[in-house]
Amino acid sequence: MASSHSSSPVPQSSSSDAFFKKEVDATKHFRPVQSLPDVCPKEPTGNVGDPNNLCDSPSLVVDQHRWTIYHSKVNLPAALNDPRLAKRESDFFTKTWGVDFVDTEVTPSFYLPQITKEHFALYQQEITPREKVHERCKNICTPKDTFDRTLLHTHDKSRTDLEQVPKIFMKPDFALEDSLTFNAVLPWSHFSTAGGKGNRDAASSKLLQEKLSHYLDIVEVNIAHQISLRSEAFFHAMTSQHELQDYLRKTSQAVKLLREKISKIDKVMCEGSLRVLRLSLTRNNCIKAYNKLKLMATVHQTQPTVQLLLSTSEFVGALDLIATTQEVLQQELQGIHSFRHLGSQLCELEKLIDKMMIAEFSTYARNDLNRPLEDDCQILEEERLVSLVFGLLKQRKLNFYEIYGDEMIITAKNIIKQCVVNTVSQIEEIDTEVVVKLADQMRMMNFPQWFDLLKNIFSKFTIFLKRIKATLNTIRSVVFLVLDKNQKTRDLEDTLQKNSAKDSTVDTEVAYLTHEGMFISDAFSEGDLPPVAADTTSQRNTSPNSEPCSSDSVSEPECTTDSSSSKEQTSSSVTPGGVEMMISDDMKLTDLELVRLANNIQELLYNASDICHDRSVKFLMARAKDGFLEKLNSNEFVALSRLMEGFILDTEQICGRKSMSLRGALQSQANRFVNRFHEERKTKLSLLLDNERWKQAEVPAEFQDLVDSVSDGRISLPEKKPAATEERKPTEFLVVEGQKYATVGTVLLLIRIILEYCQCVDNIPSITTDMLTRLSDLLKYFNSRSCQLVLGAGALQVVGLKTITTKNLALSSRCLQLIVHYIPIIRAHFEARLQPKQFSMLRHFDHITKDYHDHIAEISAKLVAIMDSLFDKLLSKYEVKAPVPSACFRNICKQMAKMHEAIYDLLPEEQTQMLFLRINASYKLHLKRQLAHLNVVNDGGPLNGLVTSDVAFYTGNLQALKGLNNLDLNMAEIWEQKR
Repeated sequence: MASSHSSSPVPQSSSSDAFFKKEVDATKHFRPVQSLPDVCPKEPTGNVGDPNNLCDSPSLVVDQHRWTIYHSKVNLPAALNDPRLAKRESDFFTKTWGVDFVDTEVTPSFYLPQITKEHFALYQQEITPREKVHERCKNICTPKDTFDRTLLHTHDKSRTDLEQVPKIFMKPDFALEDSLTFNAVLPWSHFSTAGGKGNRDAASSKLLQEKLSHYLDIVEVNIAHQISLRSEAFFHAMTSQHELQDYLRKTSQAVKLLREKISKIDKVMCEGSLRVLRLSLTRNNCIKAYNKLKLMATVHQTQPTVQLLLSTSEFVGALDLIATTQEVLQQELQGIHSFRHLGSQLCELEKLIDKMMIAEFSTYARNDLNRPLEDDCQILEEERLVSLVFGLLKQRKLNFYEIYGDEMIITAKNIIKQCVVNTVSQIEEIDTEVVVKLADQMRMMNFPQWFDLLKNIFSKFTIFLKRIKATLNTIRSVVFLVLDKNQKTRDLEDTLQKNSAKDSTVDTEVAYLTHEGMFISDAFSEGDLPPVAADTTSQRNTSPNSEPCSSDSVSEPECTTDSSSSKEQTSSSVTPGGVEMMISDDMKLTDLELVRLANNIQELLYNASDICHDRSVKFLMARAKDGFLEKLNSNEFVALSRLMEGFILDTEQICGRKSMSLRGALQSQANRFVNRFHEERKTKLSLLLDNERWKQAEVPAEFQDLVDSVSDGRISLPEKKPAATEERKPTEFLVVEGQKYATVGTVLLLIRIILEYCQCVDNIPSITTDMLTRLSDLLKYFNSRSCQLVLGAGALQVVGLKTITTKNLALSSRCLQLIVHYIPIIRAHFEARLQPKQFSMLRHFDHITKDYHDHIAEISAKLVAIMDSLFDKLLSKYEVKAPVPSACFRNICKQMAKMHEAIYDLLPEEQTQMLFLRINASYKLHLKRQLAHLNVVNDGGPLNGLVTSDVAFYTGNLQALKGLNNLDLNMAEIWEQKR
């Protein structure tokens, strides 16, 4: 296969051991392959006639590794770091970039250590023994098989040879027909016919021929090498070819024999049977044509039947008949020319039925809601309602409930209007001819008349909502019946699918034979088919109103097939009202749509409650325009509030959801009532305080009864008792849980006002928080105002008192203590009526209690301060001399007796004792200071005896006062202690 250039151009290495020396580069053992001269030389630059100039001309083959100016690449750092750089050459950079651009010595880094040979000494000690062992083992190991080395050498040599072949010859789409490929392989542009270039062209042609021959030799050598490696597999394939031809010959003979046998079987066994099947098919086709004609006659009677059903308002039956006819036209009678317009006519008739049903439902809703509002909550014509709802669901008119909602709004307006008209007509004081507007007529009513009118409206609305609930429950029950039917249908389909999976083992060997290009499996009678197949191939015969077909010498069961679709099965269901309805399977409503519709109907009931509440709110606002509701007294407003709360609870019980509009209106009116309630009582308290002379008042029996009722654990105003034959006399003190309280008239009325706040909270729970805030404000106002009048001496200007006495102060303190006694009871009363999240509001009572205690402490301090100033005035003039007791001590004892007389009947004994202990401490302090000033000491001398006699007189007089006989005065503290 080799040509004259078959010898390898790559010489072999002279030493075979060169492959096993690892440290020697493999490229040193081969002489590089010399490239052939370029086949497409450039234009010569020398003498054309001189043949020697051919060697000097540029060549792609020769010059491809030669260095040219295009290989010159020098980067800026290389130029700057050139050690051969002369000083004059640096002028180029300094002239452009400045005199600072010079080579400078790089300063050593402080962070990098200086590395010397001593740092590698340890490494050399460790690696030297290992290197010696490695050299010893390398000399001991024997070289590998020479044959393997030869293969490696041959593989490397072949790869090196193939690399000489240009890549263009290796491309899969290599084709010389392509002009670009052809020009790349044979660049004819260099072979011009200009004169004087013949010698160069001849040389180039010769070089081209040699180069291509060289490439051919390389490829042939490699092909021969590859064939030699796979020669065994090649000869094995050639040997197997003969055996394969023998197998094919035997197979062809077997196929020919089989075809002859099949042809004989067809003539003997199949032709007669096929003729029988063909005749049976013809007979069945005739029966089908007969049944088709009967079905057409039945469909022709659809329109008259629909008109008859509509005349009796049988919308569901008419829709079922139209749906059945439409399905028959699409499935059984498709393509019948005489019925080409019947489908569109039925569609128009169906649209007409939709409009009729909507109009009928609107009429029903109007009649149902506008019936006389009596206690009767029976559903109006339940059968008619159920029929309408089924028809609307069948036609997917799912927004029919909106019609009922619109009628509800209109009826609610009419209910209020009718109630007002009936009430006004019964009141003689209202002249309807003078006052034309109903709103103005209503505003002329007094509270009892208007209250009765509102009660009547609420009762009508309650019956109205019950009637709506009954109707909507019937509609929802119809929706749930359809939903339940859908669920049962799906369960039935799942069961049928499971049964069909079990019946999949039916005989499947019936062949679908063809005769004259058509399937003849229909030739089997339907009675012979399996049950599942019979169901799928059943035929429709007549509509429900048609007569059963006669046999006409046909005994097959297809004459008795139902005209309706197999999917249009019906089932009987009973509504909650006892109305029995037939539900068909063609509702075509998803469960999601039905559930959404049921929720919308339930929401319509909620809207009915909102409508009644909104109309009631407008009725209230119309009456409240002239401030009528704000002028109500507590009893009237409580009655109104209870009536509204009762109506709100009734509507919530009927509809199952809270409506906030009426509750919000009640809350708004309650807030206004609370503001007026509070302002009235605060003003009353202010007037009482401004006129209070701070003298002890007698306690009427009704106030004692009021306090006693609170002591029993309940806070409420006692009912007024009829006048007794013997009137009880007022008492001097108010007895609260066994303790006597001397009070003023303002505090008695304040207690009653406080109980009115608590009673109002019981009657109107919605205002608990507002009442708590207002009551806190009232208690704070009493505390601050009483402090201004008594401690601040404001009563001198307001009431005209001459002075604020100790009795006034003690009485004020006792009144504050009485209020403090009731604050925990009031707190517990409000706490029981607040939500847990509102308990933080109870802190107001804690602040009030602290303020009251501070006020009481200030009054006590004021009483002590009065006596303190008296002691300072009298004892500063005290002199230790006869007679005994001195005038100073007699005066002090006299003032102490007056103080005791003023406060003893007002304050409890314990508080009186504590107060006099504080007064005694002040007395001892002033006496001690005066004795120290007079240099009188406890030395048993005459002066000491005089002081002891005066002190004994003071002690005896003080302990002789009522309730102070056991008081520990500790008079030894008046003497300076000896150090």
